[in-house]
Amino acid sequence: MLPTTEFALLRRIAGEQATNRVPSLVAAIVRDGEIAWWGARGHLADRVEPDADTQYRIGSITKPFIGMLVLRLRDEGALELNDRLETHLPGTDFGHLTVAQLLSHTSGLTAESPGDWWERSSGTSWDELAARLDGNDVRHRPGARFHYSNVGYGVLGELVARLRGTSWSEALRTELLEPLGMHRTTPAPEGKHATGWAVHPFADVLLPEPAHDAGAMAPAGQLWSTLTDQARFTALVGGHTGGVLSQDTIAEMRMPQAVDSGGDPNNAWAMGYGLGIQLARNQGRVLAGHTGSMPGFLASSMIDPVTGTGAVAMANTTAGPAILGLVLDLISLADELEPALPAPWQPAETDPALLPLTGLWHWGPAPFYLRVLPGGWLHLGPASGPGRASRFRPLGDDRWEGLDGYYAGEILHVARTTDGAPHHLALATFIFTRTPYDPEAPIPGGVDTGGWRA
Repeated sequence: MLPTTEFALLRRIAGEQATNRVPSLVAAIVRDGEIAWWGARGHLADRVEPDADTQYRIGSITKPFIGMLVLRLRDEGALELNDRLETHLPGTDFGHLTVAQLLSHTSGLTAESPGDWWERSSGTSWDELAARLDGNDVRHRPGARFHYSNVGYGVLGELVARLRGTSWSEALRTELLEPLGMHRTTPAPEGKHATGWAVHPFADVLLPEPAHDAGAMAPAGQLWSTLTDQARFTALVGGHTGGVLSQDTIAEMRMPQAVDSGGDPNNAWAMGYGLGIQLARNQGRVLAGHTGSMPGFLASSMIDPVTGTGAVAMANTTAGPAILGLVLDLISLADELEPALPAPWQPAETDPALLPLTGLWHWGPAPFYLRVLPGGWLHLGPASGPGRASRFRPLGDDRWEGLDGYYAGEILHVARTTDGAPHHLALATFIFTRTPYDPEAPIPGGVDTGGWRA
């Protein structure tokens, strides 16, 4: 990046590290699936500086990886998101909860596991955890509200293990980490890594934090990772899937399933949650990724899927820095000081048979334009101003499936004349015609025979 941009980014992380007394902090900007800039402040020990290959514990950033494993199982047909847990993991007192509810923190399941604080205690087996949980640990009506549940991801980790016939960590290594080249993301620290510290609130002294294996709760926050690997994860959330997930699946994971108003009396939301992915609203845009914390560590990864700019930050302190705010600021700085250039326009291969579909159509009296997109996709949207707009994916036989907006999942059908010319569009009971309320088309309710009049 430009020297002026790099200095502004470095100054931001330097201020965070110094002001909040962080032992060490690393951060990076991610663009086009790669690290565009990275920086570090502070020391690990004996004046050793952290770098892009230093491991930090990433805590709940483990959760999106579990979500991706579950979505891979869904894509393979091994489960459905609306399946009740008992279908695949029998023997619990909360088998009525669905997979989707667990993924999106809308199951109502208790936030923390019964017993001692799991983040600072040696973990138990799944059987021990399941035995401690009962029907009383469902705190809210399933689907009623967002309620963050670490326990829910312990359950999902066991679900992955049962369906794969191996541990969740082994499934993660073989299905995601190795194909993506994330060899420095591990359940326990390996090689160069940061020590987790608590910083005294009123003195410049440190206390080491424990780093136990969380056992059955490990899927909620066990992993360690590096800046290099977390940049790859950030790019994955943004759509650079590396073949481990489809573009459609990662986009589905980013779709808001629940919002968290944080007690705002106006119910405005700044944070939300998809399927294993956390969402943050900032300066008019929605970013995707996750935050993480464990005793001695804080981490955050976020990306704007629209601009493709993301950021990662990791620190070895229990509290102090506003790690999410830092990441959001880094993204804003990068896009403000050095906005990414749009890809140059170039002609695309287009089926000539689609061209007669393009142009002006009318929903009643309202004009819409139909455009052809690369890959035979279509876009239908208002000719001007706001309104219902959607992209459509080809299904064959003059049928397209809506991908977003009001018509997501709905089928657009092209009706033709006897000579094969497109006559009207049928979409979710609505009829679009070349002229407003064409009397020759099957307009619902019919068209007044008197026609248009003054």
